[in-house]
Amino acid sequence: MPITCGFNHVATLTTDMDLTVGFYEQAFDAEVVIEVPKAEDHPWMKIVDLGGGGMLNVFEVDAADMIGERRRQGGRGAIDHFALAVPDRATLEKVQQKLIDAGAQEVGEIQALGPEWSLFFRDPDGMELEVCCPVEAS
Repeated sequence: MPITCGFNHVATLTTDMDLTVGFYEQAFDAEVVIEVPKAEDHPWMKIVDLGGGGMLNVFEVDAADMIGERRRQGGRGAIDHFALAVPDRATLEKVQQKLIDAGAQEVGEIQALGPEWSLFFRDPDGMELEVCCPVEAS
């Protein structure tokens, strides 16, 4: 049995803090719980509560500091994408519309991937992300 109890946070980079954080607030009702101002040795950071104990640590950086090819799996860096969980298909369908309303890029169709319903999209920074729920909860 694992000694860990799940993920604490995922860190991501953006060139536009207000756009990125605003997107997660609108699409997922996320809330900023901590803000760390830019300092000489640390970029501006906001910690966004995504629910269920999971946080998104968003760092604003210059475009030149963001590397990788965000459209190609394997070219996106060591972490290719992350997935957020919702409890059931009805919530997933609600999130699909919230993503569209929030300006997500390339919001896909809900599809069954094994035991889960899955919905892929891109956030305002072009990062590939996913929202999932168990098929059995539908």
